[in-house]
Amino acid sequence: MKIVRFRYRDQSRYGILEGSVIRGHRGGPFTRPDKNHVVFVPDGSEYDLARTKLLPPCQPTKIVCLGVNYRHHADELKMTLPELPLLFLKPSSAVIGPDDKIVLPPDAERIDYECELAVVMGKTARNIPEDRFADYVLGYTCFNDVTDRVAQRKDGQWTRAKGHDTFAPIGPWIDTTISPFNLQIETFVNGTVKQSGNTTDLIFGIPRLVSFITGIMTLYPGDVIATGTPEGVGPLKHGDTVEIRIEGLGTLRNSVT
Repeated sequence: MKIVRFRYRDQSRYGILEGSVIRGHRGGPFTRPDKNHVVFVPDGSEYDLARTKLLPPCQPTKIVCLGVNYRHHADELKMTLPELPLLFLKPSSAVIGPDDKIVLPPDAERIDYECELAVVMGKTARNIPEDRFADYVLGYTCFNDVTDRVAQRKDGQWTRAKGHDTFAPIGPWIDTTISPFNLQIETFVNGTVKQSGNTTDLIFGIPRLVSFITGIMTLYPGDVIATGTPEGVGPLKHGDTVEIRIEGLGTLRNSVT
């Protein structure tokens, strides 16, 4: 099932994508304790995907990201493999959706793309054992961990480098049925492949990440875990079109300005 969030008559709505048709739903797909939450059910409406503006498929309170979580990326950086997952956060204000613009900061020297598989949480999660991770995950989507590479090196910690507005493109939808354990993941810039990896190369897999992160902080419905990027990161410039393509998950496309 592909869950989309879209704009209709200046309001955001959720629906299920079937082929090129969005079937509108009442409520949202995230489990909430609020007794007034409307159950996520079809309402009989239909929308043409080609005529619909897709929004970020979730509205996270936080995005928990992984640094150096692909073996070949660690080799590329000449780094030893981390003993524990290396975590950092992106603010929710950085989120943009499909076909939105990545805005380069005026003083930026080098802004890089980083293709990533994103985990979208479906339930409130705290201290989750690895063998129960799937009970709390709604599904998966594409993510671009846009990064100011110079600021990252200068600062030592990564908040400024990773936290600019528009530095967290996500989408185009949440797939609730795909298996995340053997997926090809790629970045294309202006139609040319720049990154190509596979989730089999992850140092810390998704069950481990969900368990480790929820042992530190509570994850809420709609929160995102960005699982790290494969080798081949590189710069973006004004006028570029960057695409994150993940096998079975579709393409997240954004222009750069």
